[in-house]
This record gives sequence, structure tokens and C-alpha cells, in this order.
Amino acid sequence: MGVKRNMAESLWPESFQQIPLHEAEFQLICQWLYQAAGIRLAPNKKALVASRLNGRLRELEFTSFRRYYELISSNQDAQAPSERQRAIDVLTTNETFFFREDSHFSFIRENVLPLFRGQHLKCWSAASSTGEEAYTLAMVLASHHQGSWQIIGTDINAEVIEKAKKGVYPMQRAENIPKPYLHQYCLKGTGEKSLQFKVSRELRSQVEFRHANLQQLPERLGSFDLVLLRNVMIYFDQSSKQRVVSNIIRHMNVGGFLLIGHAESLTGVTDQVSLLQPSVYRLGRKS
Repeated sequence: MGVKRNMAESLWPESFQQIPLHEAEFQLICQWLYQAAGIRLAPNKKALVASRLNGRLRELEFTSFRRYYELISSNQDAQAPSERQRAIDVLTTNETFFFREDSHFSFIRENVLPLFRGQHLKCWSAASSTGEEAYTLAMVLASHHQGSWQIIGTDINAEVIEKAKKGVYPMQRAENIPKPYLHQYCLKGTGEKSLQFKVSRELRSQVEFRHANLQQLPERLGSFDLVLLRNVMIYFDQSSKQRVVSNIIRHMNVGGFLLIGHAESLTGVTDQVSLLQPSVYRLGRKS
């Protein structure tokens, strides 16, 4: 007689079975992600890590998460650098939408742009994800700024940066875009792309997206008059916040504005910028 198999084994082929993530392996991956990106994973994220990385383990034909950790933490394996970026792409959360926390864009229209009237305004979407924040700012500047402008968007996730460059989104993402902006700066897809829209070439030409780690910013990034660092510090512990904000401020012009998420604060993080109102800070004064 053959070996009797239980119902789960008979219904699910081996390819659908999840590789278990043991606690010690989870802790190793958490430590690695913190060192690589400054992101602290909570204990309740274990199931999320397991589900997001299982596909990579299957593709690499690994049978344990420890083997995967050994790869991404290796300094000798030639495959390690590209796999480290894949792991970061898979594990980082990228929740964003057009005109998120819209009061910030009202503040920019009413308080920032008048100070830079007739001047070149350099802006930075520091955790740009798939680009909605940067393109929202671009719509506001194109409509209201009396002067030239430039936006740079950066993110640690290389995959979302590529999506941001294309500027193509599902039609439901257009719900928060005011109709005048939608009609002027967005193109509705046709045919098989009818459920998508694309940000106009006019805006895309003035928004540049780059891959960057806020923990280790390149000096060549430049300096900015307006920085949006919104809803990203919630993933950092205090020392990571201090390091990131210090890096950000080094790339700000005197008199520049720093906007963070409404649920965030720089209390205990830095004293280099002054609080103007909740979530809005300024570095010195513009001469």
C-alpha cells in the first residue's frame, strides 16, 4: 500500500506551500532591513514579511529564509546587491495618492509661492513612491507659480521609481484630483487603456525621479527651497528619524520649507528648523 496523504497535501501542490518564517529568521531580516534602510519592522509584521518574500524564495529555489538572509547580507556573492534592492522593493510600503493631505498644497499656494514669485523654485518629494505626491505638486506649481520650477522625487524602492517615471495610473486614482487639474494635466487612455490615465508630458518633463536612500543621500542631489517628507518617519525609530532629517536639512536652502505628515512631529528630532504650524517647518529666513 502507498503512503496515505492528508487532505491538505492532496489538494495543494508543493508549489503552493508557504515556506515557514521562523522567529529567529524574522529577527535577522528585521535587523538587516533596519541597517539597510532605517526601517523598523514591528513584531506583527512577521506574516507580511513571510508572504511578500515567499515568492522570491521559490524563484531562487531556496528552502529557508535563513538562506535568503545569507544572500542579502553577503558581501561576496555577486547576486547580493541586486537581491538586496529586490528585498527592499518588496518589503517597503508605498501607500500614496493624489492630493493627499490637501491642506499642505493650500499652504504652498498661499504662503510659499508668493515668497518665490518670479524666481526658480526647487522642490523635493523625498519619499515619492509611485509619484502621486510629486505630480500633485507639479499641478499646483504649473497653475500658480509665477516663475520657473523643478521637482525631484526620490524613493528607496527602485520599482516604484520606474512606475513614477511613466506617470500612468488606474482611473480610480484620479478621484482626488480637482477637475480643472485633471482636464488640463492628465490624459485619459483609450481602447485597452481606457481604465488608465497618464500625466501630461508638460508636467513629466519638469519632474525627475531618482533612486535614493534617505539614510545615505548623495551630495550631488542639490539644494531645495521646498521639501515634502510626509508620512515616512512613522517607519523609523528616533535615531533613524534624526539621521534622515539631518540629511534632509543639509540639502535645504536657508528660508526653505519642510513639510511632514500631519500625524508626525519633529519634536526631539531636530532644532535646526522652526515650527510655523503643525507639520510645517522652515529653515531660517529667506533674505
